Amino acid sequence: MRQGLRLTSSPARLFRPARPDGIELGTTSIALNVVAFNREVVEAAAREREVTLTTYGRKSGKEYRVTIWVVTDGEHLYIRSGQGLRRQWPQNLMARGEGVLKMGKVVVKVKPRLVTDPIEALASSRLYAQKYGSTVKASRPDEPLTPGEQATFELLPLSP
Repeated sequence: MRQGLRLTSSPARLFRPARPDGIELGTTSIALNVVAFNREVVEAAAREREVTLTTYGRKSGKEYRVTIWVVTDGEHLYIRSGQGLRRQWPQNLMARGEGVLKMGKVVVKVKPRLVTDPIEALASSRLYAQKYGSTVKASRPDEPLTPGEQATFELLPLSP
């Protein structure tokens, strides 16, 4: 098995198609073979307060390192840019589609998934508040998402 990865056969997230007026059309569950981080990676994300993310320049390909916060719900890993998508590292991460996350002695290659679901973005804000306290800015349900919530990424394992 590759270091930092484990294979699972579990249902994917529920997909709830909605019409423009917000009426739910139904729920679909699709069973997929999903590659997930192993326990060591998830525990490192839960334990470490600051981690290093290496991204690669959109044009130059040059390595850039940034110290960020990471949270987990016990299965998924989330990072975010508190200043939103205007920062260079989120733009590089999205453009290149890969990075390297260093959490203490645990190092894993990752690919980003920009969180576009407001409910998932708010849930990640709660994870940040639990781990880092009141310094995390979270929107209220009746407000637009904060820049940090708009720049939230779920990190997925990148197979070597």
